Amino acid sequence: MRVQISSRHTDVPDAVMDRTQDQLRKLTRYDPDLRAAEVIFDSNKRKKLVEAVLHIDGREPKIARGEGDTFQGALNQLVDRLGRMLRRGRDQRRDHQAPKLSETVSGIEE
Repeated sequence: MRVQISSRHTDVPDAVMDRTQDQLRKLTRYDPDLRAAEVIFDSNKRKKLVEAVLHIDGREPKIARGEGDTFQGALNQLVDRLGRMLRRGRDQRRDHQAPKLSETVSGIEE
């Protein structure tokens, strides 16, 4: 998976950038079709913001934001949100199956 990191109005420590890449690469366990991630770090007066766009083959991109007092806290919030989105999507795809033909036929005969 390709991870592109950029920053606005701030400098991001190398440790945070490395942790970002590691955390986002771990998200491929929820969706193997995950191909690229764009991460933007931004800083206001007191808040640190992290926004990510995940590009998934054949589906709409997933977008999430994290906000905190530090980049680490904002990154943790972002990764939690993205993980929930990907797990929910995986569960919906897995559970969305038509009933078995034997179940529908037996329901009609009764």
